Amino acid sequence: MVHPPPRAAARPTLQDDTAAAGSELIGGPAGRRAVSVGGWWSPARVVALVIIGMFALGMAQKAPCYDSGWFHGPADQYTHACYSDIPHLYQGRGFADGLVPYVDHIPAELSGGMEYLEYPVLTGLFMEVAAWLTPGGSTDPSPGQIYWLVNSGLLMICAVVIAVCVTRIHRGRPWDGLLVALAPALALTATINWDLLAGALTCCALLMWSRSRPFAAGVLLGLATAAKLYPMLLLGPLLVLCWRAGRWREFRATAGGAVGAWLAVNLPVLIAAREGWAEFYTFSEERPVDFGSVWLVISQRTDADLSAVNTYAAVLVLLGCAAIALLALTAPRRPRVAQLAFLVVALFILTNKVYSPQYVLWLVPLAVLARPRWRDFLVWQSCEVLYFLGIWMYLAFLNTDDQHGLSTGGYQLAIAVHLLGTAYLCVLVVRDVLRPEYDIVRRDGSDDPGGGVLDGAADVVTLRRRRPAPAAPAAFVDWGTAPRLPADARTEPDA
Repeated sequence: MVHPPPRAAARPTLQDDTAAAGSELIGGPAGRRAVSVGGWWSPARVVALVIIGMFALGMAQKAPCYDSGWFHGPADQYTHACYSDIPHLYQGRGFADGLVPYVDHIPAELSGGMEYLEYPVLTGLFMEVAAWLTPGGSTDPSPGQIYWLVNSGLLMICAVVIAVCVTRIHRGRPWDGLLVALAPALALTATINWDLLAGALTCCALLMWSRSRPFAAGVLLGLATAAKLYPMLLLGPLLVLCWRAGRWREFRATAGGAVGAWLAVNLPVLIAAREGWAEFYTFSEERPVDFGSVWLVISQRTDADLSAVNTYAAVLVLLGCAAIALLALTAPRRPRVAQLAFLVVALFILTNKVYSPQYVLWLVPLAVLARPRWRDFLVWQSCEVLYFLGIWMYLAFLNTDDQHGLSTGGYQLAIAVHLLGTAYLCVLVVRDVLRPEYDIVRRDGSDDPGGGVLDGAADVVTLRRRRPAPAAPAAFVDWGTAPRLPADARTEPDA
């Protein structure tokens, strides 16, 4: 297999109008005499420092709850928009009492209806390790507060891993990692729950795939699925893309690694504590229509019977996946891995029966890899920040006597904003697939810099009718791309 030649690193301030405008805060776009950052100040280190700073700001935003809001007053954690599951579950899932996840039954007075820990096995292990690092006893701050601090430190490492992986997946676009590092929704939601763990493992899997290491990618994807269910969806895009490129050996290695890693983590717990292991899957199946979903809006505004919502959602996901597969097989060029990965996870989020605000963490790195345009990314992030504020104000409305907060109608509008923002980004990604000249990643003549064995590979199976290609000069190597545009081209083609 022949890969395209390496290209100079992209400079967002020269190629993206929004990035150029934002750079005025630090001296303006790179000039003619600008040189690439070298020495210690590599893009990966700069991005890591930026995301640590943003993560710290997100932790500071939780200060009102850390002081008192989590444990005193029913609505303070909502009115200050600083809620987190972490300190509540330290006591509520038995970690404070030394209970073993999945094995020990949680007392009814603590669990809120859960008999066992309702998280996947690898996330449960993460929670348990954090509990081991949390001192017990009556201290000030309380063990619940310290538990949140310990988890925040571990989750910060996961956030850094995500940002650095995004920086390195597209070798010619290292500064795209700044989109992850500066994402406001990531800073606001990072310490609500443990979703960053699965996100870090997923991004490591994508990095290994981009380096043509399919088995390692599969192992990491299996571990990510053992932490959260959504990463398994990425096997679908890899299947379709490998089918189109005839790369069955690599896909089998990835799928085998994923299944093996998932079984290695889950089988010991399944054998030792079957009921506790199954709690996550039972809870996911039996969970009713909940906050943030389109189904909640339907249930609140109509008399529709949603008792079969699991079936409805599953059918929509299957139909959507079929449409994405058809898109991949009929597109004029094979889509990039990140584009289909973003679409399939966004589809799952849009059709799911619940949308917790931290689910945005699933999409942030995939959105950056699929469509690294500052304007569109910030539009979507604005929608997610509005939803973040909306859900807490709605919960304040439900949990205060004077109903101080956002009414039901206002919350439905916040849900619509979130859904439309995500759909907006999906439409742009689909357009990039159908009209590759709009894809900024391919603007320099690249094929799929994150595609690993797919990068530069010829098509073997396609549903698109072949047309005779024009004759090319002997010195021209056809990577299936349009001629390279100038490096300082900032704008997209006219619509």
